Amino acid sequence: MRIGIDVGGTNTDAALIGDDGQVLATVKTPTTADVTGGVAKALTGLDATEVSAVMIGTTHFVNALVEAARLEPVAAVRLGLPATAALPPLVDWPERLREAVEGAVYLCHGGHEYDGTPISDLDPEELRRVAADIRARGLRSVAISSVFSPVSDESERRAAEILAAELGPDVHLSLSSEIGRVGLLARENATIVNAALRPLADRTVAAFGEALRVAGIDAPLFLSQNDGTLMDVAHARRYPVATFASGPTNSMRGAAYLSGLTDCAVVDIGGTTTDVGILSGGFPREAAGEALVAEVRTNFRIPDVLSIGIGGGSIVAEDGSVGPRSVGFRLTSEALVFGGSTLTATDLAVAARHAAIGDVSLVAGVNPERSLKIIAERVAEAVDRMRTSSDPLPVVLVGGGSILISELPGFDHVRRPAHFEVANAVGAAIAQVGGEVDRVFSGPREAVLKEAKEEAVARAERAGATAGSVRIVDVEEVPLAYLPGDAIRIRVKAVGDLDLEKNNA
Repeated sequence: MRIGIDVGGTNTDAALIGDDGQVLATVKTPTTADVTGGVAKALTGLDATEVSAVMIGTTHFVNALVEAARLEPVAAVRLGLPATAALPPLVDWPERLREAVEGAVYLCHGGHEYDGTPISDLDPEELRRVAADIRARGLRSVAISSVFSPVSDESERRAAEILAAELGPDVHLSLSSEIGRVGLLARENATIVNAALRPLADRTVAAFGEALRVAGIDAPLFLSQNDGTLMDVAHARRYPVATFASGPTNSMRGAAYLSGLTDCAVVDIGGTTTDVGILSGGFPREAAGEALVAEVRTNFRIPDVLSIGIGGGSIVAEDGSVGPRSVGFRLTSEALVFGGSTLTATDLAVAARHAAIGDVSLVAGVNPERSLKIIAERVAEAVDRMRTSSDPLPVVLVGGGSILISELPGFDHVRRPAHFEVANAVGAAIAQVGGEVDRVFSGPREAVLKEAKEEAVARAERAGATAGSVRIVDVEEVPLAYLPGDAIRIRVKAVGDLDLEKNNA
């Protein structure tokens, strides 16, 4: 059996999945300020200790970035001189976040051209002087980025060896070649974010482990990644940035599992927002290029999700419009059906007999028809904006707030599967292990494509996938005609089943 847990801003959801794939039990409990308290309560509520693994999806790290809180000052080391000096690290960050994260910025020699040719030789003495300054400033997290490191990570790895030798094991090092894709500034930003979160990741992962111990569960712990796959606790400590979009991703993966559909639109309606995404082959369609996270431009793996301000806690205005303002976690005290004084979207659903929540007599005078129609039209418009063709598109509704929708105008195939309210926890429980390659290759197409696929499969197996279960789920080729030497950018994604025997060893 497996336990899947999704820690949201309002609720912590948990689901127990049997070895036959059936959902055996579910729990929904309020998220606590310390996060782990809600996890421990959810685990206790499931009343299952003999489990093979526990998978957790959390918004803890992205919330820290959004709030500009609990972040560690970072030493940003860029290798690229004499190039790249015009736009130093953190140049495009919002001031509030920059003040919280910037410890020091260093421009050093090194880096490579698109074809792996060195821009300049790495200077060990220069890096030792940088290390001395980092030590003098008392900085504990270092982000190392290099020009075209997805093509050649040699400069970053050599720099990491020199800095580690000078600074010792207590300083965290994050390398951009392990985190982002082609595109220096966006990849560097993602690396700096990761470095700022490393100490918080250590504390959070340890607290999750303690929550399992308190619940009497002796099983390996995994965290959900942005692309719907899993990482073990050691990986989570090194790459907390990989969890940022795990919430929407888990919901979409859970929707595919519960509905039996692998190609569809997923509408996840929570307490404050509605997230709309597209599933292709059972995995979320990924955002193309760069993505803004807390106003910081990044280029790590993240699902293509459109969010609108409609949820179960959305406040209904006098003109019948709904959202984007929401009562959020105060729903059970402020909504009319719970004796409060605020008309919310949940009150509309209860008045329309879409749900049996609270006291229906308290909304006897509410006419929900117009506002619910507005909600359905806005959600349908969001789904329509996400589709890429006019072909019929099935829609799966999940999340506790999906009770607001009975039908979507323009979409004939709409379903709300069993256990829809905890689809995010189910998605975490059934997640697989993945490996991805995204870099520029030079050479004959068939040879480099074969090399990229083999590397993606090997990465998935190293991450904990069962040998022989790994399959290629996505291949993207972009010929770079403006570069000589048959240059081609290849992105390959592979996934496989979690090898519990290896991870329990």
